[in-house]
Amino acid sequence: MSTKNIVLFGAPGSGKGTQSDRLVTKYGFIHLSTGDILRHEVASGTPLGLRAKGIMDSGEFVSDEIVIEMIEKKLEENKEAKGFIFDVFPRTLLRYDPPIFYL
Repeated sequence: MSTKNIVLFGAPGSGKGTQSDRLVTKYGFIHLSTGDILRHEVASGTPLGLRAKGIMDSGEFVSDEIVIEMIEKKLEENKEAKGFIFDVFPRTLLRYDPPIFYL
C-alpha cells in the first residue's frame, strides 16, 4: 500500500483540526500539526525543542529548517503510517520544496 499525504491550509478556526480528526479516524493517517509538534518538542526538552524555545522566547518565528527537522523526525518515527496530514504546513515558500514532499 502506498502512503497518502494531505496538506490542509486555512485560517485559525477554519476547521483544519476537525477535518484532520475525521481523516485520522476514517483512514488511520498520522496528523502532523506544526504547532502541536513545536509545543511537544519544547515541553519534552529535546535539542530541537530547546532551539525552538529560545527563538520563540525572543519573539521570533521558528525557522523553516528547524520545523522541517521536527517533521522529518516524526516521519522517521512513523515509517509504517498509511499517510500523513500536514496541518498548517508549509507556511512559507521554502517549505514547498524540501525532500519530505517527495514521499
